[in-house]
Order: sequence, then C-alpha cells, then structure tokens
Amino acid sequence: MLLIDRLSDVVGAAFEAEGFDPKLGRVVRSDRPDLAPFQCNGALAGAKAAKTNPRAIGEAVAARLREEPLFEKVELAGPGFLNLSLTEAALVDAVEAVAADEHLGAWRRADPEKVIMDYGGPNIAKPLHVGHLRSAIIGEAMKRLFRVVGDEVLGDIHLGDWGLQMGQLITQIEREQPNLPYFDDALTGPYPEESPVSVEDLARAYPLASAACKEDEARLAEAQAATAALQAGRPGYRALWQHFVDVSKVALEKDYAELGVSFDLWKGEADADPFIAPLVERLQQNGVIEEDDGALIIRVARDDDKKEIPPLLMVKSNGSVGYGSTDVATIEERVRDLRAERIVYVVDQRQAQHFEQVFRAAARAGLMTEDRLEHAGFGTMNGKDGKPFKTREGGVLRLRDLIDMVVGEASTRITQGGMAADLPPKEQEQIAQRVGIAALKFADLSNPRTTDYIFDLEKFVSFEGKTGPYLLYAAVRIRSVLSRAAETGEGASLILGEPSERGLALALSAYGEAVRAAYQKRLPHILCDHAFHLAQSFSRFYTDCRIGDEADTAKRSSRLRLASITYQQLISVLTILGISVPERM
Repeated sequence: MLLIDRLSDVVGAAFEAEGFDPKLGRVVRSDRPDLAPFQCNGALAGAKAAKTNPRAIGEAVAARLREEPLFEKVELAGPGFLNLSLTEAALVDAVEAVAADEHLGAWRRADPEKVIMDYGGPNIAKPLHVGHLRSAIIGEAMKRLFRVVGDEVLGDIHLGDWGLQMGQLITQIEREQPNLPYFDDALTGPYPEESPVSVEDLARAYPLASAACKEDEARLAEAQAATAALQAGRPGYRALWQHFVDVSKVALEKDYAELGVSFDLWKGEADADPFIAPLVERLQQNGVIEEDDGALIIRVARDDDKKEIPPLLMVKSNGSVGYGSTDVATIEERVRDLRAERIVYVVDQRQAQHFEQVFRAAARAGLMTEDRLEHAGFGTMNGKDGKPFKTREGGVLRLRDLIDMVVGEASTRITQGGMAADLPPKEQEQIAQRVGIAALKFADLSNPRTTDYIFDLEKFVSFEGKTGPYLLYAAVRIRSVLSRAAETGEGASLILGEPSERGLALALSAYGEAVRAAYQKRLPHILCDHAFHLAQSFSRFYTDCRIGDEADTAKRSSRLRLASITYQQLISVLTILGISVPERM
C-alpha cells in the first residue's frame, strides 16, 4: 500500500468515527510543506454537507489522530485544514517499504491488461524527421511505464507502408530503371533477393514523385493505379515493395536505437490488408458498411455531436484502401491474433478526429468498445517563433541532424565544464551522446504530453535546473559517493534525524503516487517532476549531511544506505523515461 493511501485510510477512519464519510479523510501532499508534509481538507466538505462548523469537525478528527502512532504532530489551520507530520519511525517504515520492493515503491495494478502501444508511425522510404520525435519518446516511456505497473505490453511501430506514397515510389523507380524485372507483366517471379534501391535512393525519389503528382494529374492517376495494383497483389510490385520495407527498416532501427527506442512488433498497414476484404464483406452483411458514390463507408456521426464527424472511408471508389480501413482492420488483427484488451495510440493531437472516426467505426463493427481504444495525443515541438520546428531554410529538420546538434552541444558543455577531461576520448564521446539524448528526451517528456513546447537547445543541455543533464549528474554524483565510501550501508538501520534526511525520505515515498498518477492520466511528465524533486532532495541532503566521511558509524551507514536507495529509485524512474545514465562524468 502506498504511504498516501495508508494515511488516507487512517484519517478516513477518524472521520467515520465522528459519523462522516471516510472518503473525507483523503490525504494529499501539502501545498505548504513548510507547515507540514501532508494535509487533509475533508472537514470543509463534511461541514458543508452537514451544515455545521468545519473547525469543530476538524478539532474532533484531530483529537483522534493525535492518538495515532503514525503522527508526530497534528495541527488544525484556518477554517478546518488538517496539517499532518509523521514520526521518524513512520518515515523509516516508508523508506524500508521502498527498499524492499523490487520496483522501488512503484505502484502496481491489481488487474493488469494486455495492451498494444501504437507509436512511432514512420513512413517507409522517408528519413525520420523532428515530427517523429515526440511519438517515439512518449510512446517508449508509456510502454515502459505500463510494464512497470504490471500490464503486458507490446510496442508496435505501425509503419506507413501501404498508401499512395508506395504507388508514387513504384512509378518513379520505373521511370528511372524501366528494365527492372518488377515492371514486366509477364513475370511472376522469382525476383532478385538484393534490393535495386538503397534507403538513400528512396529518400531522393519520393520527393520527386510526390512533387510530380502534385503538378501533373496524369502522374497522380498513374501512381493511384500502381497503388491499387500493389494492394491487389501484383507480384512484381509486391516484390519491389518488400525491398522498400527491408532497406527502410534497417535505417529506422538504427535511428530509433540511438534514441533508446525499440519495438516488439514491426507491423505496418500492409499487415492489415488480408483482414480488410473479409471484414468489409461481414460488415456489409451486417449493415454497418454502406455504399456511397461508389465508395464503401461506415457512418459514425451521432445526434449529439457538437461538430460534424465525417463517415469513415473503408474502400475508395477505385478499389484501393486508406488509413481508415487499415486502422480498423488492424484493430481486428490485434484483438483476434494478439488478444489485445486495450490499444493506446501515441500520435499527434492533430489526428484526433481521425481516431474518433476509427474508434467509433471499430465499436460499430463490434471489434472493441470505445473505452478500450485511446488516443494519447501530443502537441508539437516548436521553434522560438512558436511554429513547428524547422531548419533555418524553412525545411523539415531530419531527426539525425537534430540528434547531432544536441550531442554536439552536450560535448561543448562537458568540455567547458571541465567534466570527463581525464577520461579516454572514446568514453568522452559516449558520455556526450548520453547527455545529449537525455537532454532531448527529458526536455520533451518534462512538458505535459498534450501541450506544445519550444525547442531551446541551450536550456535543454544545461547542467543546472530541471534538465536531463542535471539528473544524469545527480545520479553519477550519488554513485560517486557510494564508490568513494566503498560501501552501500546495506542492512543498516535508518536514522532520519536531520530535516534533509526526512525530506529525502518523503521524496522517496512519493514515487508510487507519481507512477500511479502518470499511468492513470497517461502523463509521463509527472515522473519527470518526481525525478527532479528526488534529485533536489538528495542535493539538500548531500549539502547538509556528511555521508561517507561521517564519524558516527551508525549515521554513516544509515546515510550511505539512504543514498543507495535514492540512487536505485532515480535509476528506476530514469529507466522508465528511457534515459541511460553513464557510469561517470
């Protein structure tokens, strides 16, 4: 049980003993920690319901709580606020519970689910750019968070590999290399095992094809026809398309690995294709799908909608399919083959209407109820002009270039700060890499998922303030303290006599609450807040208390153990955030 829940139960019992709803005893972390670390405001709500004096209720409840061994001090403030301070023994028990838990005090679900986390979503044949950053970073953190609380989670990249861009690429490659066997209608295989194009070729060819289709309706019609032929199973197109996927995957894996992002499933829209035809036939028979101007649609609008929600397009009039149909079919695949109980889509908030259509359509089709389909949308990373981040020339910045930019700045800061100067050059490079990635990831995750944020390189890479580098430095410093002492205080009895020791204990006890809130609200920034508060609490403890060189043996062992527990929990939360800590700096 989390400390905050235990306190709420005790205070709730005191309210109940006075004839009030025990829910009034809910305890929260105090917004005035200078007065007390915990508070309960239930007397005000109780008085309003009973039409009586809140201070009288507070006095009665406080009198009962003063008899509880948990509390060192119970004070009544204002019209009936209860301020609660714990005994040293209660705080020791809370830290011991953290130390004994394999998850360092993280909250765990009582009823875990099988979850598919859909994030990443890059298109094949295109290099990753800054627009892919947030989905990858937030999705990875949420996948790890869900696993910590006990859910069985599969992360699926859901590649964009089946739409019009495939037809555009096929027709562009045919123009450039018309003699390739993939374009010979008389051939059905076998085809060459080696790809005729590299990922660099695809990155060059796609913009050319896309621009040509925008300027020439005939080229667009040609690409649309190639897309429909690919989706219909034309062997040469399928073989060439597989090369597109294979070379793209190699490049994507490399870029994502550098961000500390990985996927359990590398499925794409194409994997849903076999499900579409039988699904369409079944839904036509059930009256869910109807024909509209040659296309097949699912109507999802409702009478109480405050805005117009267009129908979901399942099959276009030319027989091809789009994002809507593949997304609905993917839900069927995930439920049938993967036994998914919940699907979470970590995708740009600007796709909100699309997912509303998909979720409603899936519910109408009987695939999964809407309450088990979630769109965890996010805002954009913007430049200082408040618009989505771009290059100085106004183009979309490649993710590779962004990573190089941040790692380069991290290397400069490390050199200027005189850090790692006595370490081998290779290790210095590795440290700069970790600091840069930590700066980038923490800057993103520390902002609420639903909001936009400004890319500020100098701020992100700073070793001061609420930043990834600051947290790495804090973790390395704790490790250094333990290393110099050559002991961890394992098995020592905890002594929490100093205010900063108590403050650190309170910070450690808050981890479970942070995990629960981050999970239930789908907001990883709550974990960032906890990590920063924990690091700050250790910094105060480090400043106020002698640790490895404390003369009192019992105190030294206690403080080393407290430092060790702090280090383990800090590493735990940083691991959820996908941030890797160097051994030294």
